[in-house]
Amino acid sequence: MLHRLLNLFTYNNKNMKFDKFDREILRVLQKDATVSMAELSQRVGLSHTPCWRRVKRMEADGIIKQKVTLLDNKKLNLGVSVFIYVTLKNHDGESLNDFEKSVQNIDEIVECHTTSGDKDYLLKVIVSSIEEYEQLLKSKLTHLPLVDHLSSTFALKQVKNTTELPIKNQ
Repeated sequence: MLHRLLNLFTYNNKNMKFDKFDREILRVLQKDATVSMAELSQRVGLSHTPCWRRVKRMEADGIIKQKVTLLDNKKLNLGVSVFIYVTLKNHDGESLNDFEKSVQNIDEIVECHTTSGDKDYLLKVIVSSIEEYEQLLKSKLTHLPLVDHLSSTFALKQVKNTTELPIKNQ
């Protein structure tokens, strides 16, 4: 677990420099990834080609990872959010890798984070009902590799939900 924390804090993203145009491009694309290149370049104050080059560079550098469509989970009858703290029996590299690989195969797990402290992981699960969660718990979650303890908390109300990162002016 400690090696993962050290990697987190020593990550170096090539000392990438972002100017005001790069930051504004990212702000605009976070709000609407379907914006045309013509409109994007107009909004950020660049001509089409330099704007396009910047977007392509940020895609190639992995800053822009993907463009997706955000869905309304409640309108899709997926209104139950569950946060689950997971404690594993073992903390060797192979155990952690096995657990992390296994959560990739459970569609209802929409987020998985390693955590500091006495819990190893925090999962976010989206389901349609408490009954569906109970079934998922019994059929899949308790069978994840080396799980020692699961502690579930149900969200009562979503106060804020955004995918937009706080891109500051520098």
